[in-house]
Amino acid sequence: MEDCLLRTPLRGGDRVSTQPDHDANIQAYYSLGHEDARLTTRSVGGRLEYERVRRIVSAHLAPGTRVLDVGGGTGVHSRWLAEAGHEVTLLDPVASQVEVAAGHGGFEALVGDARDLPVPDRSADAVLLFGPLYHLVSVEDRRAALDEARRALRPGGLVFAQGISRLTAFVDTTVAGGYDALEPPDLEILRTGEWTSAGEGFPGGHFHTAAELREEVERSGFEEVEVHGLEGPNVGALEALAAGDELVRLGLELVETLEQQLGAAGHSPELLADYSPHMMAVGRAPRR
Repeated sequence: MEDCLLRTPLRGGDRVSTQPDHDANIQAYYSLGHEDARLTTRSVGGRLEYERVRRIVSAHLAPGTRVLDVGGGTGVHSRWLAEAGHEVTLLDPVASQVEVAAGHGGFEALVGDARDLPVPDRSADAVLLFGPLYHLVSVEDRRAALDEARRALRPGGLVFAQGISRLTAFVDTTVAGGYDALEPPDLEILRTGEWTSAGEGFPGGHFHTAAELREEVERSGFEEVEVHGLEGPNVGALEALAAGDELVRLGLELVETLEQQLGAAGHSPELLADYSPHMMAVGRAPRR
């Protein structure tokens, strides 16, 4: 695709980070290049997240949508969006990931920070935030990322913002740690959602409840906000299984049936989001 959303960066590049050590850990972790495989080949859980994102995002986009994929990594979502005929620009803070993304062709890939986007006002029809909100520890930084998404969107444009469930993150951390008893510090993730690691694994950041994610998106002025659970419950078992097509199909059928049943019973889909490892808020910028 030759026409790109962004030709010359108009902003960004001079921002002083409020979480420099954590940003360095994020750079180190994602430079390992595991994220693409996590979403496409490694497990049923990752494939299920990927396919749910494709279905939900695709259902909201008109043909030829101008999409800004913020935190887009190596382009796992930008690729299919460009192949579907959308005009895509990817931004990511990790230069090595941007280099890989640029090699795919079909969309533009740039180094950039979600808190200070190098794009003109009202230049996108849709903004994806898949990663920034759960790696930004402070509410002020998350607000900055959401405010930047709104600035970049045309009136009526859409934001798709992912979070990691606070409840499932706590369960995963507890199980992985093999704890037979919990100390007060172990409960901090449930109280505040904050957890970071300076080790070699996942760097962490902030884990949301569904209500909290919706409120943060609404606080930046977005309307008609809905929060979807992406994988559904019991995904821990699916993470241990290879990403076979039939298991992914059955997983999609299960989570979509659960979402429909909750709606039919008059319950909010946010209930499913809190029990899913990943959740996604969809919101609309004011039409005026």
